[in-house]
Amino acid sequence: MTLIVTRINAWQADECAAYVDRHHQGTFFHTRIWRDAVAEAFGHNDCSLAAWRDGRTVGVLPLMRIASRLAGTLLVSVPYGVYGGALSDDDEAADALLERAKRLADRTRVQWLDIRSIEPQWPELPVLSRYVTFRKQLPDDPARVLADLPRKARAAARQARERYGLEVSFDDEELATIWSLYSASMRRLASPNYPAAFFEALVRRTAPASRGTEGPGHLVQIVRHQGRPIAGLLSFTYRGTMLPYFAGGDERFEKYHPNHFMYLTAMEKGVELGCREFDFGRSRIDNQGAYDFKRFQGFEPTPLHYQYYVPRGGRDPDLHPDNPKLALARRVWPRLPLAVTRPLGAWLAKSIPG
Repeated sequence: MTLIVTRINAWQADECAAYVDRHHQGTFFHTRIWRDAVAEAFGHNDCSLAAWRDGRTVGVLPLMRIASRLAGTLLVSVPYGVYGGALSDDDEAADALLERAKRLADRTRVQWLDIRSIEPQWPELPVLSRYVTFRKQLPDDPARVLADLPRKARAAARQARERYGLEVSFDDEELATIWSLYSASMRRLASPNYPAAFFEALVRRTAPASRGTEGPGHLVQIVRHQGRPIAGLLSFTYRGTMLPYFAGGDERFEKYHPNHFMYLTAMEKGVELGCREFDFGRSRIDNQGAYDFKRFQGFEPTPLHYQYYVPRGGRDPDLHPDNPKLALARRVWPRLPLAVTRPLGAWLAKSIPG
């Protein structure tokens, strides 16, 4: 049987999307929804590949081309996402997808082919051990979520709800409020924010999450103190997994434990919707704050095995926050006004694929 690899075109898109949905390792970041939202918000080109055997899809490699002003041209599977890499029926299909991606990288003279695989997929490629992910099974009853938290996290979440009277709501109309809180938090963390258009594109392409729905859904969540929005979270649901992805908060209200309350109520809502797993996303191993907070919530880290290929003449883009060349910018960024960091961050994010 003949195996061929092609760029995914408009005629093949639906079949390849269905393949992702039924593959046991498919994630929300592998979907066409994610790539289409990235293309709309950032203008990056979709170069995704599919492997075919006798006219049947046997593999998919989501892949996008990034024209970075900071690092040259990159190929990323997938940008702004936690997971990526090939989905395939067998090693032959996976190897063929990699070879086609490498040829594309060589021919177009990209600097770096970034493959965000959960497990190492190809022994010949180096592994980048910089990130871990945090995932946990959810209970069957929303009432058990609080009880399942570690003691200190449980006490903080209970105080937020009972002592400080924090309230939560889920409303798509609050998307702009979430982005406002998120972009302010990113300034405080000395990181460029993604454009509001990315949030909008993702929400527009997914349905409001509902019970029993396995397809891509979203939740727009706001936490209030005395009626004032103090924290917000945009989450996605896919095949029984809840992914809290974009979050922000007003640091002036941290004494009320809004983040503990926000993730508690997100998990409770996920259980109500029938989600079986809560995926807290990735953290850098050296990002002690985020790493420790997730462990504090009862999540244990699992290493991610990102792989990469460097074409001849290419180089590591080194766009990570711990790059010493970015130290001055990171010191200055939190001192700039939001009127500057919001548009500038959205512009910079186009060159930094997450």
